[in-house]
Amino acid sequence: MRYRGREVDVEGRVRLVMESALTARDRVGVQDFVLLENYNSEAAFIENLRRRFRENLIYTYIGSVLVSVNPYKELEIYSKQQMERYRGVSFYEISPHIYAVSDNTYRAMRTERKDQCILISGESGAGKTEASKKILLYYAVTCPANDHMAALGDRLLQSNPVLEAFGNAKTLRNDNSSRFGKYMDVQFDFRGAPVGGHILNYLLEKSRVVHQNHGERNFHIFYQLLDGGDDDLLNTLGLDRNPQNYNYLVKVCMGNCPRVSSISDKNNWKVVMKALSVIGFTEAEVQKLLNVIASVLHLGNAQFGEGEEGETYITTETQIANMISPLSFEQAMSARDALAKAVYGRTFTWLVEKLNQSLALRDEIHHSSKGGSVIGLLDIYGFEVLQHNSFEQFCINYCNEKLQQLFIELTLRSEQEEYETEGIAWETVQYFDNKIICDLIEEKHKGIISILDEECLRPGEACDISFLEKLEDRLGGHPHFVTHKLANGKTRRVMSREEFRLLHYAGEVNYNVNGFLDKNNDSLSRNLKEVMCQSENQILSYCFRREEVIDQKRSEMAASQFKNSLMKLMEILMSKEPSYVRCIKPNDAKQPGKFDEVLVRHQVKYLGLMENLRVRRAGFAYRRRFEAFLQRYKPLCPETWPNWHGRLVDGVSTLVNHLGYKPEEYKLGRSKIFIRFPKTLFTTEDMLEAKRPDIGQFIKGFIYRHEEYCLENEYFLDHVRYSFLKNLRKNLPQNVLDKSWPTPPPSLVEASEHLRTLNMRNMVMKYCRRVQPEWKKQMMQKVVASEIFKDQKDSYPHSVGRLFLDSRLEREQINLKVVQTLGNDKVQYGISVVKYDRRGFKPRPRQLLLTNTFAVLVDRTKIKQRIDYAALRGISVSSLSDGMFVLHMPSEDNKQKGDVVLHCDHVIELVTKLAMMANKTSYVNVNPGSIRFAVARGKEGIVDFVRGSELKVTKGKRGHLLVVS
Repeated sequence: MRYRGREVDVEGRVRLVMESALTARDRVGVQDFVLLENYNSEAAFIENLRRRFRENLIYTYIGSVLVSVNPYKELEIYSKQQMERYRGVSFYEISPHIYAVSDNTYRAMRTERKDQCILISGESGAGKTEASKKILLYYAVTCPANDHMAALGDRLLQSNPVLEAFGNAKTLRNDNSSRFGKYMDVQFDFRGAPVGGHILNYLLEKSRVVHQNHGERNFHIFYQLLDGGDDDLLNTLGLDRNPQNYNYLVKVCMGNCPRVSSISDKNNWKVVMKALSVIGFTEAEVQKLLNVIASVLHLGNAQFGEGEEGETYITTETQIANMISPLSFEQAMSARDALAKAVYGRTFTWLVEKLNQSLALRDEIHHSSKGGSVIGLLDIYGFEVLQHNSFEQFCINYCNEKLQQLFIELTLRSEQEEYETEGIAWETVQYFDNKIICDLIEEKHKGIISILDEECLRPGEACDISFLEKLEDRLGGHPHFVTHKLANGKTRRVMSREEFRLLHYAGEVNYNVNGFLDKNNDSLSRNLKEVMCQSENQILSYCFRREEVIDQKRSEMAASQFKNSLMKLMEILMSKEPSYVRCIKPNDAKQPGKFDEVLVRHQVKYLGLMENLRVRRAGFAYRRRFEAFLQRYKPLCPETWPNWHGRLVDGVSTLVNHLGYKPEEYKLGRSKIFIRFPKTLFTTEDMLEAKRPDIGQFIKGFIYRHEEYCLENEYFLDHVRYSFLKNLRKNLPQNVLDKSWPTPPPSLVEASEHLRTLNMRNMVMKYCRRVQPEWKKQMMQKVVASEIFKDQKDSYPHSVGRLFLDSRLEREQINLKVVQTLGNDKVQYGISVVKYDRRGFKPRPRQLLLTNTFAVLVDRTKIKQRIDYAALRGISVSSLSDGMFVLHMPSEDNKQKGDVVLHCDHVIELVTKLAMMANKTSYVNVNPGSIRFAVARGKEGIVDFVRGSELKVTKGKRGHLLVVS
């Protein structure tokens, strides 16, 4: 119990737990999809999403996977206080959140010392970029930092608006759609502080520079520059503010969407300029960058005319010098657009390199970063199905096929590893393996990308249609590929002759081949490259290297470049421990509160969420570490509440047995409990909710526990008493030698002592009842031996563990004549002894036989001396470990010959039996130093005892008998 001084905190924690309780599931759904009873039902899955979305609960788990629904409005769940709420807290302890994933990943990196990654996926407009920014913000705020690291955190955060300005655009589905893929590594030192970062970018949608669908825009930076740049800057760049004057922004039959109500280009311009400054761009670098952006706009306004002999020339008044080109009109237009795309695309790559230089580890902290780890963030385009799908959508959806393959493989692997680690039998899961689709696209010499490259490189009249024909020839009959020519009648009616269809894991997508070859070639004429090499703008001269012009080797095709970079990305992700954020957009209108079930169902399918849920539900719906399960549900069992002091697994076993779990409902692993059915957990949660008033009373009583018995503490004090008695009942001493006893609470001290006394009496009584006659006789003799010799004679401790025998002589060892002489006096005990003469102390072997009323010394067949118990005056032994003893007889009795000096190997056993038979236990004397004994006619002899290394009995000085022991 740790409630002292934390009353407010305790009540707060109780409230938080109550907020996350599953008892509200009828209204707000379950916060973990694995707890859906009908987990195979897509309708149940979507209904659970709808319920939570309606309550502004945009986050839900599938085990450790976070599903996020874009609310299209600000929610008060991202404050610094919220960050603190999730910091260092067990993943499942409170409600699902992006901060929980962030913190869990960070703590896994720190404790396991293994690189982590967070994979964020979803379609355009689902909130991927926002999720990525929330994660970075969490690390920037909560991780340890000094001044340098704080500056790095600022640069990490400020990289986002820069990348968004140059790489994002308004599309029909999203006002801030990332038109490139981004993977960012955040590097941490051994203390867990962020010390560096690195960005990889994938497949910028360069075609957007020269063409956009109606209702879409070019990249943000163009509009930000025109709306936000001051007059002097625009004059310097030769630009005016009206975007209508630039063909690449508002050309007829293109985007024609310069203004967007949800976007303030002027404000975003200020944000970007500030971000460039924070990141470390100089004014000169910013100016050169803006010169490039302006040049793209000017290039788009360059128009061409045809001369009388078919030559092409520039007709517009631009800063581009008039020149005559041997190209046709169409070729000139294509070359212009290719140059614009190349300039913008390479400048974007240069920009990412500059960001990486700003985020790179500094030399002075490079040494301290050793022993650190990395958290990677993947924010990449989601599966896209547009009305018209082209080369870009083909690449994007291929990327998502690879990510789905990785996702299922890693999810299955992590599930299987967890089961193996916990010693739980793994049950095979049936799932769709999309390797067949990945192979269809990427297989060497056979896949679509190889065929596309081949068609781009072959001599002759290669075109998009010839590419399609080659696909039909090579891939016809593949179960996941179809074209108009290969399709049945029903499919032909909805397919163009210029399309091919792929049956992705997420569904069917038709791709129009027009433009595939040009976009894959991504080529720029050598003449234009030579011109760009000579540019005075250092960015352009860097991006267009002279070696490239000299090099005769053809550069790799765009699709193959993308495939190879994707393979490297897969290697990066496979080397790390993954976490997942799956983003969903609830409607196409970007409206808060609107939930389009058809749209959501489509995303649930192509994000593979049902597949993931089936994998996670394989066998067991719920698993938690023993300590977490016990901590949450321990109030439900008297044996575990308020604390369990034994092994965790025993505590969990005690708890679930008390709750009545059936064997088929759960299994105990090595460190976790696995529960098969959600209803089992729901029943437990309902019991916990019903118990909450008692828990509240208990906490309040603990606070007032030192007060007199009153209304505030009566429940607590009664429970303490009850718990003590319950604990006492389980932990009573099991034998009379066990002196342990639980410490009672102050109010039960007196009662505890009474109970202790009664328990001891009860144990003694039970013990005595169970003792057999022979054992009882043995114990009685041992008790007498203890009373006589304990702490008196050196050899006593050694004798305690040895049984006293009924006799040390077998029946046949006693001479028959002696037995006949004794008649009715039966021998009760016999032992071999050595008798020492009273004069001269000559040793003589004898037998000492005990009957009920007397003892006799026997020499072979003859009784040499009778010792009547009634006449026995005493028995003397030394305090050492020797076996000497003296029987003292009355000197006035003429029948006796004086005292008897004897030695035997079992002196404690013999003396105890003799004293008990003679009823003279109090007559035994333990003498240190020496024993005096009577000799005939009133004379006295002495036995002296001294310590030595071995037993010796000899005649000593002054006629004494000397015993060395």
